[in-house]
Amino acid sequence: MLFNSIPFLIFFPIVILIYYILPGKIKRLWLLAASYFFYMSWNAKYVLLILFSTVATYAAGRLMERAKEKKGKKTILILVIAMNLGLLFFFKYFDFVLSNLNAVLRILHVQAVQSPFSLLLPVGISFYTFQSLGYTIDVYREKIPAEKNFLDYALFVSFFPQLVAGPIERSGSLLTQVKECSKKRLWTWDGISSGFGLMLWGFFMKMCIADRISIFVDAVFNNVYACGTVETVLGAGAFAIQIYADFAGYSAIAIGAARMMGFTLMENFNAPYFAESIGEFWRRWHISLSTWFRDYVYIPLGGNRKGTFRKYVNLMITFLLSGLWHGALWSYVFWGAIHGFYQIAGSVLKPVREKAVKLLKFREDSFSFHFGRKLITFVLVSFAWIFFRMHSLRLSLEYIRRMFVKFNPWVLVDGSMYNWALDRREAGILFLGLFLMLLVALLREYRKTDIGEFLLKQDLWFRWLVFILLILAVVVWGEYGINFDSSKFIYFDF
Repeated sequence: MLFNSIPFLIFFPIVILIYYILPGKIKRLWLLAASYFFYMSWNAKYVLLILFSTVATYAAGRLMERAKEKKGKKTILILVIAMNLGLLFFFKYFDFVLSNLNAVLRILHVQAVQSPFSLLLPVGISFYTFQSLGYTIDVYREKIPAEKNFLDYALFVSFFPQLVAGPIERSGSLLTQVKECSKKRLWTWDGISSGFGLMLWGFFMKMCIADRISIFVDAVFNNVYACGTVETVLGAGAFAIQIYADFAGYSAIAIGAARMMGFTLMENFNAPYFAESIGEFWRRWHISLSTWFRDYVYIPLGGNRKGTFRKYVNLMITFLLSGLWHGALWSYVFWGAIHGFYQIAGSVLKPVREKAVKLLKFREDSFSFHFGRKLITFVLVSFAWIFFRMHSLRLSLEYIRRMFVKFNPWVLVDGSMYNWALDRREAGILFLGLFLMLLVALLREYRKTDIGEFLLKQDLWFRWLVFILLILAVVVWGEYGINFDSSKFIYFDF
C-alpha cells in the first residue's frame, strides 16, 4: 500500500478516526492490527518474516536481561544478530553472491551454479531488521530495559507510518511512546493540524517534484549514449534533487502521519544540500540510518579512538556497509566507497585547505565563501549519485565520460531540451515546485522548524489557504494515472 495511492487515502482516515475514539488500552491493539494489515497489503506471506524478527529480538531481550553472566548475554546477542542478518542476506544478497560466484566460475571454465530459489525482496526488510537489532543491542548495552509486553514491542517494530522506509527509530523513543498510548491523550488538535500540513507537503514533494523530475532523469540515464555534456550534468543534478524530494517526501508523510496520532518520529532530513562538507551532509541526510551506522558500527569498531589510520579504516568500512545496505550491487558499494573516500580526503586535506583559504584571503564569514562550499559539496554528492542511479559500474563510467566528449551548450538556448522529456509547461511546473522546495528548505535551515510546525503558528486563514493550495497542486499537477509507472518510492527497494 503506497502512501500516494487511493487505498492509503481510504485506509489512513479510517485508522486515525477509530484510533481517536477507542479507549486507551485498545489503541495499541488497533494500531498493531492496522500496521500488520498495512504490511500484508504488499505480500501477506512475508508478514511471517517481520513476525519472526519481532519474536526473535523480543525473546533475545528477555533472555539477555535474565542472563547473569556477560558471556551468556553476548552469546544471545550474536545468535539473534546472526538469525536476523541471515534472513536479510538470504532475501537481499543471496542472488548477488551467487551471481558473483558464477562470474568467477566462468573465468575458471566451471559450470555455473543455478539458484534453487525465486526470491522477491520483502519490502522494508532492511528497515525493520535494523530497528529491531538496534533495540537488541541497546538491551545488551543496558541502555534500556528489555520490553516485557510483547504487543507493545510488536507495535514498535511494525508501526506502519515508518515501517517500510523509516525513519529507523530507536527503542528509547518510539517504544516509550507506544507504552504511553493507554496512559494519556497523545493526540491534540495542534498535532493533527501540524501533521496534516507536513503530510501534504510530503505528497507535494513526491508527486509534483520527484515524480515529475524523474521523467527527465529516466530519459537521460536510460539514453546516455545520446546525451552530451549538458544533458548528463543536468541529469546528475536532477537525480540528486529527485532522490531527495522522493525520500524526504516519504519521511514527511511518515512523520506527519505519526504526529497526527500523537507520535513523534525522529527527523530524517535537515536541508542536506545546504551542507558545507561531506561530513555535514551525512549529519543531515537520512539521519536515522547514518546515526544507526555511527552508533552500532563505527563506534564499536573503535571510531576515532584508536589513532588516525584506524579511524580512516573504520570510516571506510562503515561507508562500504552503508552502500551494501542500499542494495546488492557493486555500484552501491562503490557509491559508499566514494563517500568514505570523500570523508578521508576531507580530513587529510584539512590543513592544506585552511592554508589555501588564508593564502587566497577568502573571507570565511562572507556569503560567497559559504555558498561556494555548499556548491562544491552538492557537486561531489551529485557525482557520487551517478553510481547509485546507474546500477552498473561500467555504465556509470560511460555516463561520466559523456560529460566530457560531447560539449553542447547550445541546447540550453535553442529549445531542444524541451524535446527530451518535459515540455515547457511541465518544466515550468517543475521549476515552481523547486522554488517552493527551496523556500521550505530555507525555513528549515534558518527558522529550525518544519513546514507543519511553521503553519501551526500562522493565522487559521493562512494555514488553510496553504492546505487547499497544496491539495490542489497535488491533484492538478501531481504525476499519477494509468500510464504513470514511477509512483513507488525509491527507498522501498532497500
